[in-house]
Amino acid sequence: MASKHLGALAALAAGTLALSACGAGSSGSGGGAATGDGGGGNTVKVGIKFDQPGMGLKSGDQYTGFDVAVATYVAKELGKTPQFSEAPTPQRETLIKTGQVDYIVGTYSINDKRKQEISFAGPYFVADQDLLIRSDDASITGPDKLTGKKLCSVKGSTPAQKIKEKYPQVQLQEYDTYSKCVEELVNGTVDALTTDNTILAGYASQPQYKGQLKLVEKPVSDGRENYGVGLKKGDTAMCQKITDALTKMISSGEWQKAVDANLGPAGFTPGEGNPPKPAACS
Repeated sequence: MASKHLGALAALAAGTLALSACGAGSSGSGGGAATGDGGGGNTVKVGIKFDQPGMGLKSGDQYTGFDVAVATYVAKELGKTPQFSEAPTPQRETLIKTGQVDYIVGTYSINDKRKQEISFAGPYFVADQDLLIRSDDASITGPDKLTGKKLCSVKGSTPAQKIKEKYPQVQLQEYDTYSKCVEELVNGTVDALTTDNTILAGYASQPQYKGQLKLVEKPVSDGRENYGVGLKKGDTAMCQKITDALTKMISSGEWQKAVDANLGPAGFTPGEGNPPKPAACS
């Protein structure tokens, strides 16, 4: 009997812990780290990236990055506390359409194909494809100096495809993650890494790479990426609220503070067109 009683108590305790874990959410603002809020109450479900330093990064129970700051500011303006979950690139539209998240802020480029499935508020940032190199490398001053160099990007990514089309003479090494490219860049296996300048600045801003990496700050391609907040298609009421929040974040100076806090350590300066004016909802 005693063993059965102890077993029942253990099961009850485990169930309580599981419920507590499921209820945990996250919040934060500005350039600081967001931590768990205990869940429940007036929360909003927000999708972010967990693996992009400087933009959206999960470390333990903390969330940091420019996108996290934007997501948190929007939630605050909605009068809610953000409850973060990961929004991997291939799953973003599904997460929105099925209601698993209320909106996504995660280097989410606005384009016509995606707009057939979801709606966007924004843009809140305009990114360029750039190059990240070692700080002591003076040989790469722009994409025209890549001939004979070993360049790294992520397999199947838009930046990698653009390199193949525009710079076929470049030796392109493709890995599954940008973090692997950064490792290879630091140890000298490759000469440069290419993707959106925001992502590159995020890696260069990490303490472990301080003084080792720098952005070339010369656009690799003509196309620019307009980051928007993804939400359920046709929800113009929510779109307008998010647009108002983004407009206020920009005009109040909080947008610039978030850029400086999360990407500033890399000496990053947002390119032409920043901060952008969010488009009208439709």
